[in-house]
Amino acid sequence: MTSYIETRESIRYWLGDDDAGILKTIAGRYIGANPEIPFALRSFACTGILQTGEGFYDFNFGDRFRDAKQGDVAFALGLVWSDDERSLDAAIMPFSPVRFYLNEQLMYRSGAEDEMKPDAKIVVPLVLNPGWNTLLIEARRTEAGFGCRFGAQEGKVRILQVLSPFADRKGAAGWAYSGPLTAGLFGESGRFPNAHGSEDDTGVSWLPVTGWSEQEAVKPNFERMFGLPGAAVSGYAWSRLKVPAADDPIELRGRAWGRLQVWIGGHPVPVLDLQKGGDFRCELPAASCRGDLLVRCSSGPSGWGFQLQAYHAGEELEFVLPVPVQGAPSPWLYAGPLAAAKEETPEEVCTVKRLFQLADGRGLTGWSLDAPGCRVRPFYENAMLSNKWTSGSATNFGRWDYPLGVTMYGLLQTARELGRPDIAEYARAHIGICTSWYEYAVWDRDSYGFPSINHQLVLIKMLDNCGSFGSAMLEAYAENGGSPEDLKVAEVIADFMANRLERREDGAFYRLCVSEYSADTMWADDLYMSTPFLSRYAGITGDSTYLDEAARQFLRYREYLFMPEEGVMSHVFDFKYGKATRIPWGRGNGWSLFSLSELLERLPDDHKDRPALLGFFRELCAGIASYQGESGLWRQVITDPEAYEEASCTAMFAYAFARGVRFGWLENPGRFAEAAIRAWQGLTEHVIDRSGSVHGVCSGSRYSFTGDYYKHDLLTVLNDNHGIGIMMLSCVEIMKLKGMQGLK
Repeated sequence: MTSYIETRESIRYWLGDDDAGILKTIAGRYIGANPEIPFALRSFACTGILQTGEGFYDFNFGDRFRDAKQGDVAFALGLVWSDDERSLDAAIMPFSPVRFYLNEQLMYRSGAEDEMKPDAKIVVPLVLNPGWNTLLIEARRTEAGFGCRFGAQEGKVRILQVLSPFADRKGAAGWAYSGPLTAGLFGESGRFPNAHGSEDDTGVSWLPVTGWSEQEAVKPNFERMFGLPGAAVSGYAWSRLKVPAADDPIELRGRAWGRLQVWIGGHPVPVLDLQKGGDFRCELPAASCRGDLLVRCSSGPSGWGFQLQAYHAGEELEFVLPVPVQGAPSPWLYAGPLAAAKEETPEEVCTVKRLFQLADGRGLTGWSLDAPGCRVRPFYENAMLSNKWTSGSATNFGRWDYPLGVTMYGLLQTARELGRPDIAEYARAHIGICTSWYEYAVWDRDSYGFPSINHQLVLIKMLDNCGSFGSAMLEAYAENGGSPEDLKVAEVIADFMANRLERREDGAFYRLCVSEYSADTMWADDLYMSTPFLSRYAGITGDSTYLDEAARQFLRYREYLFMPEEGVMSHVFDFKYGKATRIPWGRGNGWSLFSLSELLERLPDDHKDRPALLGFFRELCAGIASYQGESGLWRQVITDPEAYEEASCTAMFAYAFARGVRFGWLENPGRFAEAAIRAWQGLTEHVIDRSGSVHGVCSGSRYSFTGDYYKHDLLTVLNDNHGIGIMMLSCVEIMKLKGMQGLK
């Protein structure tokens, strides 16, 4: 028997059968460890190093420096923060001789084959230290090419967010890179640049440039950022005035090149509505100068822009950023060039999520900063701060992925069971930050090659990327009416499943994954990544074809993966070999039974596939129940008595058994009720500690034809996201089951 915690540390030792208290503790620990931290806003140079669609930074210096000579060298320098020690597989695709250094240690030097092979991709295992890590790339030009691509393997999951080096660029996102130089400046010479010092001290001119030339600096602000268009255009500038507490009036002075309109705190300032621009001066009560300050400036015959100063008792006042933007060169945000005729309210304009239609219909734009090619860009940085599989101090808030979909579902059900609307609000806030930024994230992807937020959602390639979290999103939507953004995202996911996802000839979903290890495979996991979403989407839209699709997928997967002799599911069917792996991974079976219970709850009694699916549910429950251990837990490989006992599959089985009893689906309800309660007792004795932390959950899985991979390579991790949500869901169902039986 496996016990992950001492008896006195278990939550059962302290709370006994107080399941409501246990549920409250698990939810409270998770929320406390994952506070509502918004996306980080940073200055970003769109003229700098961009990423490819796979997330690799593209150092194609051959395109950037076409006049570079044979043997010239270019460098790229960046910083990565990590809260704790973190392992990361990076990949390098060299176009020419390349060296890569991590924290001044040579990690990779290309060889002739790497440099000459067009599709070469070298995996470089890295260990990031706690705190700042310095990355330096050196590339040498040859006749074959100049540069490389570099980034994290599976970049949309293991996010590698690089920040700018040097005090001069502090807080900005992206790499600093040099133009062509003579060899031997850094690296092997031992003279590494001080990434936290001044860039002037390196003796190198670094790109992208961060300041205006003298000629550009004297132009009006909008003109130097966006040029002087031939036709009339307008733009917005957004800031805040730092107003003292005193009630003395504030004097505003300045000049406008073209029409000027000003709003403060959402209210227009009539004396600053200047039809033709020019110099201005006025006094306003201090109370009316607090809040967002929005300027709309149209282009004029002699230029485009404005100047604005504020004074209090003869002292000039500061302007401050209206939202925190790290690395911003000034306290103003700008948007332009926009159509001159269109006017909007400050409430519509003053949000960093806003995208504006460019003049003449030339596409969309977001907020800019007063530096060359400088934009405001949101970043999801929590994943870069801590190892995905640890309980580090980074927060999961704002991340869209499949384990967190189960977590959000668990929080929503917990809130209902405990009568805690604050827990539901937290889950909705997490879901909402993803869906409300969706339109922006798609534009960000299209503009910069790779999104900075909502990576999996806007780069949907497989069911893992959308179905689980999408199902939780629809659960929240159905509960409180949701938002238009939620439904828009749901439509995207439904279209992906219905029209773009790979299928076998019989219509079954599978993973094409060309050139990847998992090419041409079907995973039991994907039943949860698809069917709960499809059944919920059918309920919200009234379109029963999505429910029919969910039922059909289950019956197809049964044909490929169910092992009737053992009564359990194979984890994967590999079409490359034409056979199932026949390894009954615990959580793979958990995903299957978990999602089948979700589907049966929504499937009408007269649905043509209900008898077959109900029979499959009973068959699978019977098979799984036969392998339950004395502790109440199931094993990582269900049929292997030598495999360790695993928590997440146990919680999934308890959840499904309890639902089967509660909804009357099982023919021997007493047996399964007892199994569910024993499983929950085992979890609370051996897995969940008194702080609400969850032990014994295996990390995210690949697949294998041998059970040794699951037993020995997939280790358990404290507070892995694959286990927290299902613990809450299991507890909720156990409470309902006990309530039905008249138990406490």
